Amino acid sequence: MKRSIFSIALPAILLLQACGGKTETVPDNAVPVAVTLSTTTTTGSGALLASSGVIEAKNSAGISTRIMGYITKINVTVGQQVKKGQLLASISDTDLRAKKAQAEAGIMQAGAAYNNAKRDYERFTRLFEQQSASQKELDDITSRYLMAKAALDGAKQMRNEVLAQFSYAEISAPFDGTVTNTYAKEGDMASPGMPILSLEGNSGLQVSTTLAENDINGVSAGMGVQVMVKSLGKKYAGTVEEVSNSAKNTGGQYPVKITLAGTDSALRPGMYVSVAFPAKHSNKTVQKTLMVPDSALVKQGQLTGIYTIGNGNRAVLRWIRAGNSFEGATEVLSGLSPAERYVLSADGRLYNGALVSIK
Repeated sequence: MKRSIFSIALPAILLLQACGGKTETVPDNAVPVAVTLSTTTTTGSGALLASSGVIEAKNSAGISTRIMGYITKINVTVGQQVKKGQLLASISDTDLRAKKAQAEAGIMQAGAAYNNAKRDYERFTRLFEQQSASQKELDDITSRYLMAKAALDGAKQMRNEVLAQFSYAEISAPFDGTVTNTYAKEGDMASPGMPILSLEGNSGLQVSTTLAENDINGVSAGMGVQVMVKSLGKKYAGTVEEVSNSAKNTGGQYPVKITLAGTDSALRPGMYVSVAFPAKHSNKTVQKTLMVPDSALVKQGQLTGIYTIGNGNRAVLRWIRAGNSFEGATEVLSGLSPAERYVLSADGRLYNGALVSIK
């Protein structure tokens, strides 16, 4: 008989714990906790579409070289401001100087052969005009002259190629910016494509974010948005600059670029933000969005809950499914209805089943 009672009571206890938090025993003489309730939930009729993003520089580059050689000098440090054309790093150019000498020697050799072929061509041309040379002799000399001229041109282009390589031995800044990181040090071997340092431009900041396929059609270039910087607690105006038409390489999320209006020295690349889009869906009806203050939420591990009022003025911890957050409020995807009351604040410690008195 005891086993039967236990088998009935256990599911009931588990069901109670699943519906809310851990229920504590309420003493008979417990003083009700004074609470403030919200009778209406902050809602939006689809006019607000929130997403998370990060601030990044409009211009950014990983600086590398096209030649292989030892790094002889790195002239900048992380955080340093640089100007366009300023020398950033130097690569050993010993091999290039040897190639340059070979190219110049090749030009001298090709030039001597060209000058000789040119004189022969001019001489045989006069002889042919005087009918002292045959057409075959003139054709042979002409071919040798053209080949010598082509060889000289090729030697000069070889030298130009070597001279162009010297620009990759002296690495300069492609734009005004700030050095954000260095990946090598003096004495390291540089190779083509290997990043040596990274540079972010001073031309402005932008926000990079993504939107799901259900939301991307409501966003277009030129749309004004609000950007909330979480770490600063400030809100900035922005404009949608780019909307990608493909989510092939982004896991089903469509990239969106937003330009920030104005400048603020407190803004830095890498800061996380929340973006509010005035979504304009034309192909479907947007459901209302439920927003509750973050201060009313209860966090327990990976779970998010909110206190509601049950029978007998007792607090009931309701687990909810939370969505995006913006300006101190969180979207409730499920677990709370728009007209349902919930606890905004309490004058004492709340727990599941606690007696409450409504202010």
